[in-house]
Amino acid sequence: MLIALEGLDQAGKETQGQLLRDGLRADGRRARLESFPDYGTSIGEEIARALQGERDYGPDVMQLLYVANRYERKADLQRWLEAGIIVICDRYVASSVAYGEAQDLDVGWLDEMQRFLPPPDVTFLLDIPPELAATRKSTGLDRYERDLALLTRVRASYLRQAEQDGWIRVDGSHGKAEVADAIMSALGGRLAPA
Repeated sequence: MLIALEGLDQAGKETQGQLLRDGLRADGRRARLESFPDYGTSIGEEIARALQGERDYGPDVMQLLYVANRYERKADLQRWLEAGIIVICDRYVASSVAYGEAQDLDVGWLDEMQRFLPPPDVTFLLDIPPELAATRKSTGLDRYERDLALLTRVRASYLRQAEQDGWIRVDGSHGKAEVADAIMSALGGRLAPA
């Protein structure tokens, strides 16, 4: 099973991914957490440079880099899934759609270039307003995190995407334990017996 955790920066994706992985392991399941972008790859290093302002790429080039970064890890994702490991992704394909759509890129193009990646079985939207994202992190903001108007459009795209089958919207403004409980409870019926 591939589980994607999506939402704005500071929505709690990393924390909830760790809690979910640990909870699944405590239940006797094999699970691993992956984060995108993966800054440990060559393309990931280039993404980091761009986010810190060392490169000046347009929105289309940035989304091509993000998608290429996922393709760098495609073989790993497929191998883990085939081995029966539950893979949790802190950001996945929907983030390119959300951030790209928020910057006026074509949604069809964003979807099409990702269609050969393993699809998520379930996607959780950890939904928070942009204003809350801004208060949760006040220093070291990257170029996206500083732009509240952009984040408002990103959230609108996520909410639109969350209307599709396979999505579960969770209020990310609640405490960590409450959000974790909501995710585990929603996942319950979808998991095969351990």
